[in-house]
Amino acid sequence: MKQVKDKYRGRTVYFHVMAELVRAAQYRGTTTYQDIAVIMGLPTSGSYMGRETGYILGEISEDEVIAGRPMLSSVAVSVNGKPGPGFFELGRDLGLMKLGEDKIEFWEWQRDAAYRAWKRPLPKMKNPLE
Repeated sequence: MKQVKDKYRGRTVYFHVMAELVRAAQYRGTTTYQDIAVIMGLPTSGSYMGRETGYILGEISEDEVIAGRPMLSSVAVSVNGKPGPGFFELGRDLGLMKLGEDKIEFWEWQRDAAYRAWKRPLPKMKNPLE
């Protein structure tokens, strides 16, 4: 497994971005790279934004896979509603995406797995008949 060099790990911004991703997964939704850029204090477009958001999303997903969970960055998408090429490259680097595998199927599998992994627990309801 390719090890991403620590750039954001342990920094407050890492946890803010992770919280955004977890929240999106809990509600079976997505967040955008632009939303991530705003959280990071970056411009909302351009190569610098793409590089830095990709870097932090890579660190978070790598840590999630090491912890036995799916790629949490699967809930981060571009304005077209789909992940960028870096998501699929990371999936291959992490040994999750096989050569020739359908990209959209891989993304949907990872996204749905993230939804299950981060699903909000339902409150325990007391049985009114007891």
